[in-house]
Amino acid sequence: MSVVVSAKGVEKKFGDFTAVKNTTLNIRQGECFGLLGPNGAGKSTFINMLYGVVRRTSGELKIFHMDPNIESRSIKKRVGVVTQENALDESLTVWENMMIYAAFLSIPREKRKDQIDSLLKFMNLDHKKEANIRHLSGGMRRRLVFVRALMGNPEFIVLDEPTTGLDPAVRHLLWGKVKELKNRGCTILLTTHYMHEAEVLCDRLVIMNKGDVIAEGTPKELINKYTPGYVAVYSAQKTTEEQINSLSTKKPNFLFSKDSTGFHLRAPTLKDLIDSRQEITSEPDQIRPANLEDVFLKTTGQELSADD
Repeated sequence: MSVVVSAKGVEKKFGDFTAVKNTTLNIRQGECFGLLGPNGAGKSTFINMLYGVVRRTSGELKIFHMDPNIESRSIKKRVGVVTQENALDESLTVWENMMIYAAFLSIPREKRKDQIDSLLKFMNLDHKKEANIRHLSGGMRRRLVFVRALMGNPEFIVLDEPTTGLDPAVRHLLWGKVKELKNRGCTILLTTHYMHEAEVLCDRLVIMNKGDVIAEGTPKELINKYTPGYVAVYSAQKTTEEQINSLSTKKPNFLFSKDSTGFHLRAPTLKDLIDSRQEITSEPDQIRPANLEDVFLKTTGQELSADD
């Protein structure tokens, strides 16, 4: 399988601050690759280096075997970006917005109508062609940004937090569209703060923190490596911290954390969690397999200990 993006030892410094440190990764043709991390991890800087907006300080970076520091114009012709901000002209209609963007991409005039019609239909927006942007819902605007990103038939698509703020129905619709694009052979780079979204869509991913890549693999590989087992979530109103602490002392292979949702108890097996109920008088609000969110919290150091 060919490699679309190749990064070897890539760094970006802004004065004395290093935003991206010695990053090495490959994105393969036809896969959905996740770039995850907390705010300030270096994700946006890395994407801007890919697109040629920011010049890297050192290291080797290639997209389609081209260097974005040198050949950014050629790269941009083959890349589509779903930006965090919609940036649509609210004084114009859906059709007018897309016609302007098609002209910007130098799509031949005789092909613009068919291209726009086809993409609006793909994103379930063909019935809104003549609607003014200000009259569209948030989900419709987000879908229109997808239309814009796909206008040039890109081979590589960057989805920068594509579903933030959307309701579950629209989010699931967009997930389906991302899978369709991947099945068509598109290569996708996804950044998201929704760990379930990454778990559903990504073939492989990296987690960044403070400029470093701290974990890499498939979602399943990362869960098995960093947070195997099952998690029980107990309400802080129904369960005392003393009960949790007592259990964690008796069961050193259990892991304990606490956040705004309550107490989280992770055990190697489901049977271990069931047996632990003898020590805790309340019923758990939830019992679930460990997931990518557990991995994210653990690897980025955002998982709280019993002393926090």
